[in-house]
Amino acid sequence: MSEAALRPAQVGVIGGGRMGSGIAHAWLVTGTPVTVVEVDPEAATATHGRIAASVAKAVGRDPGIGPASRIMGTIEVVDDIKELGHPELVIESVPESIELKQDVLKTVEEVVPDAVIATNTSAISIDVLADALERPERFLGLHFFNPVPSSALIELVVGSRTDATVVEHVRSWSDTLGKTSITVQDSPGFASSRLGVLLALEAMRMVEDGVASVEDVDRAMTLGYRHPAGPLKTTDVVGLDVRLAIAENLEQEFGERFRPPAILRRLVEGGKLGRKAGSGFYDWADV
Repeated sequence: MSEAALRPAQVGVIGGGRMGSGIAHAWLVTGTPVTVVEVDPEAATATHGRIAASVAKAVGRDPGIGPASRIMGTIEVVDDIKELGHPELVIESVPESIELKQDVLKTVEEVVPDAVIATNTSAISIDVLADALERPERFLGLHFFNPVPSSALIELVVGSRTDATVVEHVRSWSDTLGKTSITVQDSPGFASSRLGVLLALEAMRMVEDGVASVEDVDRAMTLGYRHPAGPLKTTDVVGLDVRLAIAENLEQEFGERFRPPAILRRLVEGGKLGRKAGSGFYDWADV
């Protein structure tokens, strides 16, 4: 690869849900053109509206990044992956399914074979996903955190076949987002998910066992350890369904200590997925 530019000439994002929209927003405000690929025209319209609203709020807080019309003039939201254009970097952000991610990554490689491809998975092995690719040396994990625009961290996850030059290019590009990057070797749950989920699962067990209320468990960490948010409120922000999927994956890898508590399964089965659903461990109806 040639010497890395300050930022990629174009970024592609596959999947425009909460995370994908946030990733698109983060690149857009740096002046980077972005193409988001959605599953159908209806989803594409909804995603464009979601990103426009997010950008408008950001401009309201910091007019120096605007105007919003200029920022939104550099985004395309399409419903056909063949319309990706010529991105230097493509970030996959679809649901946490190995089969789905592998199918998407394989298609991306076929459409833009010279692009660096990244996955936004929270816990799935980079090497497992790379098995679907012809050029795994151009593939790595680029794990963003929710909400992406205001989060301070990006986790660069390096697979056993990832080229070191690719890692340095992506690190250089990521620096333009104003976030701090850490580098983690491929391991189930990486660093952030493995630590964060373990703390959250124990907090849930404490509530199940009647040790303390949801609020007091969280206060123990925010006031006692100065965490910016407690593990249960953080779970609501991340999504209980997302935390459950990660925990199930880690349980397979590491055993009993990552077993999802019954309270988590019960809330997910009841549709209480956290902030995005209006309720979880907390009531988010008025937020």
